[in-house]
Amino acid sequence: MSQLFVRTLREDPADAEVPSHRWLIRAGYIRRVAPGVYSWLPLGLRVLRRIEAICREEMAGVSAQEVSFPALLASDPYKETGRWVEYGDNLFRLKDRKGVDMLLGPTHEEMFTLMVKDLYSSYKDLPLCLYQIQNKYRDEARPRAGILRGREFVMMDAYSFDVDQDGLDDAYQAQRDAYIRIFNRLGFDYAIVKAMSGPMGGSRSEEFLAVAANGEDTFVRSAGGYAANVEAVRVAAPDPLPIDGLPDAEVVDTPDVPTIESLVRMANEVRPREDRPWTGADTLKNVVFMVAHPDGTREPLAIGLPGDREVDEKRLEAALEPAVVEPFTEEDFAANPQLVKGYIGPGALGENNASKVRYLVDPRVVTGTSWITGADQKDRHVFNLVAGRDFTPDGVIDVAEIREGDPAPDGSGELHLSRGIEIGHIFQLGKKYADALGLKVLDHNGKLVTVTMGSYGLGVSRAVAAIAEGTCDEKGLAWPREVAPFDVQVLATGKGTEVLDEATRIASELAEAGLEVLLDDRKASPGVKFADSEILGMPTSVVVGRGLKDGVVEIRDRASGDSRQVGVAEAVTAVLKEVRG
Repeated sequence: MSQLFVRTLREDPADAEVPSHRWLIRAGYIRRVAPGVYSWLPLGLRVLRRIEAICREEMAGVSAQEVSFPALLASDPYKETGRWVEYGDNLFRLKDRKGVDMLLGPTHEEMFTLMVKDLYSSYKDLPLCLYQIQNKYRDEARPRAGILRGREFVMMDAYSFDVDQDGLDDAYQAQRDAYIRIFNRLGFDYAIVKAMSGPMGGSRSEEFLAVAANGEDTFVRSAGGYAANVEAVRVAAPDPLPIDGLPDAEVVDTPDVPTIESLVRMANEVRPREDRPWTGADTLKNVVFMVAHPDGTREPLAIGLPGDREVDEKRLEAALEPAVVEPFTEEDFAANPQLVKGYIGPGALGENNASKVRYLVDPRVVTGTSWITGADQKDRHVFNLVAGRDFTPDGVIDVAEIREGDPAPDGSGELHLSRGIEIGHIFQLGKKYADALGLKVLDHNGKLVTVTMGSYGLGVSRAVAAIAEGTCDEKGLAWPREVAPFDVQVLATGKGTEVLDEATRIASELAEAGLEVLLDDRKASPGVKFADSEILGMPTSVVVGRGLKDGVVEIRDRASGDSRQVGVAEAVTAVLKEVRG
């Protein structure tokens, strides 16, 4: 410790939002360089390298071979696949001195595809799986939470190449099993959930989420085994209802009802139902957004959904990706006078109506459902407006919030919401990139066929933060043994050369036995050493101090807080047994 390049801090950094960010800075594992950009100090780098080693071991176990691409890339392949435009502002673009477009790689599908195309041409060369562990770059609009959401990060991305779908299914399962082994070794609670593929395309898609109260992702689980990111939950549409015999639509004056709650209250006062009271679920809320496409074009989009629900903007962004969703401003309302703010109804919406505003509705808005909704006139609403009779939307969009207790789409029970941090994402790319870049091989009949691909990504640097987030406590970090920067920390906490000599002997013998050992040999008080030991978070510590006169040392377990005394002569054997089980 007297030589280690580290400085622990007694105060939280001002910009720390989550525990992992706070402790990784305070313990001297990382340092901020710029928003979303961090340097790795020796302790942090040791954790990062241990996670990388776990990834490499498990990738070798499924015969994946490691390559390494540059971070600085030519733009042409990304233009061919359309991602030069689709990535929008998230892409770091630059020009070289000759004015040629370049980029910093956000992910490397194009590079892997072109490398295989360059070297392989026959089905006999396949199946193949390649991977790399490389720095990635994305110009996040709001980098936050330290290395959990940065603009530069370390990622492992693997790609499988097969002749047909059966081969892809086998490769996908092999990678899934490898990911499970990796996550089991990382030492924190995680969930595997259904997910969306996003702008990278593909079909079957699953995320590995570290369960964390401060996670950015919301996911759901049911007692019957259903699990999905909320962005991937698909609400089952009810059956259409008969229209015959329903009362005609009626426009009603509704002054001073600016909210759904006030509208429901007024409806129960002036138009009470005989069977039950009106609720927010009987109203049709129409919300307007502005959609900005990667090519710079913008268009309004109206979404109709039951009034007791809100639009989940993350679900909306996922549904419209790579387009970006923006609020509908006063200027936008002025440019679309058919839309009466606060009283928008289906009558003014739809690509075939005067406004030309595309109108998509929630899956629950099926033919025969009757609604209270805006009448497209200030202070007026319409009752008994029936879908399929009085209005026809342009389509369906499933972006309403998912709530605790909603039914699981597969009928496996109620949904329960949790928060998580996305660490891994695996999905079947299919032929998207192979088609775009012309990756074909000759099959066993001598016919050219397009290769089918799988994509498997794991956030290595993000995993450092996720492990810290899931294992830290009010005193500092508490690393799981397999990823800790050192197996054991030995603390010399007494005056006199005999204490330091004994601590040095124990540390040396543990090191000779194959453990990674950190010796706190500093001229500091025992209180400082104990506090630093808890902040740094090594799984096991050995305290050589005042008990030495009685022939004992103390062994502490960081995660549980348990401690015990052992004889000096048995200390090394006891520690080895604890570390190695």
